[in-house]
Amino acid sequence: MKALLLENIHADATPILRQAGLDVDRRSGALGADDLLGALDGVQVLGIRSNTKVTSAVIQAMPDSVQAVGCFCIGTNQVDLEAAAQRGIAVFNAPYSNTRSVVELVLCEIVALSRRLLDRSTSTHAGLWDKSAEGSHEVRGRTLGIIGYGNIGSQLSVVAEAFGMHILYYDLADKLALGNAKACASMNDLLAQSDFVTLHVDGRPGNAGLFGADQFAAMKDGAMFLNLSRGFVTDPAALADALGSGHLAGAAVDVFPVEPKGKGDPFVSPLQGVPNVILTPHVGGSTQEAQVDIGHFVATKLADYLATGSTVMSVNLPVVATPPMQGRRVTHIHENVPGVLAQLNAVLSAHQANIAFQALSTAGGIGYVVTDVTQAAPGLTAELAEVPGTIRVRLL
Repeated sequence: MKALLLENIHADATPILRQAGLDVDRRSGALGADDLLGALDGVQVLGIRSNTKVTSAVIQAMPDSVQAVGCFCIGTNQVDLEAAAQRGIAVFNAPYSNTRSVVELVLCEIVALSRRLLDRSTSTHAGLWDKSAEGSHEVRGRTLGIIGYGNIGSQLSVVAEAFGMHILYYDLADKLALGNAKACASMNDLLAQSDFVTLHVDGRPGNAGLFGADQFAAMKDGAMFLNLSRGFVTDPAALADALGSGHLAGAAVDVFPVEPKGKGDPFVSPLQGVPNVILTPHVGGSTQEAQVDIGHFVATKLADYLATGSTVMSVNLPVVATPPMQGRRVTHIHENVPGVLAQLNAVLSAHQANIAFQALSTAGGIGYVVTDVTQAAPGLTAELAEVPGTIRVRLL
């Protein structure tokens, strides 16, 4: 079996996958659709980060050998999850592993913006001694508005409060306030009160264009804006206008609507050259600690799926937690229609396959059955594959 790991996935993922019986091909950059499909011949596991786009067209053209995709990052919007499920391809990610890294960078940038450290550093490097308190402020006592109160937003809330900041948050879902944080009834309510506004929303399509000229205009005069979530949720040109007019006093942006595919590729943004603006190349979760954790977490989930059929933490298949294997294990991914389990068991009975364990889980239009049998006669998987609605069958 083979694994193809792209985009400098941490080397610690490699021994985990090798122990699971895979030959590992590690590559430094992302691949476009044609190059990606050309590299997948005989590959069971594809590992990517954020710049390799696994679209519906790519998934439809993938060889049947591909069984799982590991997103070695938080987000999965670079993969068409429904299309993957329809091909019986499990997708895993690391939703928690780099949370702390992003939180620390947000706090670092809040302090840097408040003290205008980037401008001070640039002028000092240029030989200009400009010792002054003008435009520099403490963050203690300031109000931080967090849009998106998930794993990152909520942890940021706790750590920023320890800095002495007042915390407001807004989320579409009801979320329990941590510490002394207060929920806002609307985004505009948060914007009107916050000295800093930071986005921590997910990559769902509905968040595209979430923050534009109207939202920047609704922020307080002299407020500062941060986005370390998704590039397509903001309008960089509108942010540049709000900064250029003096309405906003600073910004920190780590993600962009269009990002280069590889290290050293050219990058252009309307935010380049704007004073008191920190631009970073999508490194919010890029610490050694986070990359090690992500490598371990996702590689382990991929190895477990191949070896045991476990879909715990899969983002697109129904969840089945598998016990230790008893005999041989058959996994069956199918369309979620009535009668499939009965037909599967009829085939098993015809093959005199005694069932030692069986679990069925469904989610949306997909069903997933894991069955342990004490014996598996020749031709069993071929017959199971003929059951109407079958997407993929594996015998472990």
